[in-house]
Amino acid sequence: AVCPLKSKCCPSAPFRKVSRSIYEHARDKVKRLRETEEYEQSRRDRKKVEMSFAHLKCQHRFRRLRLRGPTGANDEFLLAATTQKLRKLAKYAPIPSTKLANAA
Repeated sequence: AVCPLKSKCCPSAPFRKVSRSIYEHARDKVKRLRETEEYEQSRRDRKKVEMSFAHLKCQHRFRRLRLRGPTGANDEFLLAATTQKLRKLAKYAPIPSTKLANAA
């Protein structure tokens, strides 16, 4: 099973050496993960979450937490998330008609 191109491929060496990174097994594992349906679903979900974070950062100047400590950060973040959820819910609230308001 000698390759007919061996003399062209390795003229001065008895064999050809192919180097492989020590991290190549990790790269292979990630490549296999990227082909799964779960990965695609997480990418779709991440788009939604990242848009919410971007909105918090850009529109509400939520670049830095102002309260100290883990509990303060948690409280501040929960408050910001609650505000964002309320804004989303407000989109679905029915708008009162001006005709009904004038009649009363």
